[in-house]
Amino acid sequence: MIGRSGRFMKKAYMTDGPLSLLALAALGYLLGSIPFGLLLTKAAGLGDIRNVGSGNIGATNVLRTGKKGLAAATLLLDALKGLVAVLVARAMGGQPAALVAGLFAVIGHLFPVWLGFKGGKGVATGLGVLIAASWPVGIGACVAWLLVAKIGRFSSLAALTAFASTPILAALLGDLALVELTLVVALLVFIRHHANIRRLLAGTEPRIGQGKVEAT
Repeated sequence: MIGRSGRFMKKAYMTDGPLSLLALAALGYLLGSIPFGLLLTKAAGLGDIRNVGSGNIGATNVLRTGKKGLAAATLLLDALKGLVAVLVARAMGGQPAALVAGLFAVIGHLFPVWLGFKGGKGVATGLGVLIAASWPVGIGACVAWLLVAKIGRFSSLAALTAFASTPILAALLGDLALVELTLVVALLVFIRHHANIRRLLAGTEPRIGQGKVEAT
């Protein structure tokens, strides 16, 4: 009885209260801030990815090195850090904590402290967060990205469309907390794509496989 009570009290102490929520938010941020694109390219002897192409640390810019395997690994790891942040926080504090940790994982990717708060654009990490937070919303966003990318051949437009669709998908599930998360993440992604949006409106945004593309 004492053992069970002690374990219950320990679990309650770890998962309840603002301090615990803050700790999980910090965990999400730290996971999200891992610059896998930079680490992988440096480990491969390719130098600093921030000196290549757009200077972005995401998979699209890693692809400009000509290393498709590194780009794929960056895409996967950037998505996984968002997914892991949500799953760990859910295990420790339930779904509300998971959503907070997921949001801060995206913020960590966008504004990593290790890189002077200059990170990626949040697409892969955001999708990883959404898949873990609510797989129908995450998969729906991935399908939207693939369809728009295939039809329009604009990586940035595909990302913007995918994240614009997520609050609608979350609303269809009737999950208000998830709607709030998707709105904030979509806003952050749109802000980080401000240059792409200007080029799309001006008709100067390059298509996938042509020139300068910034998506992740």
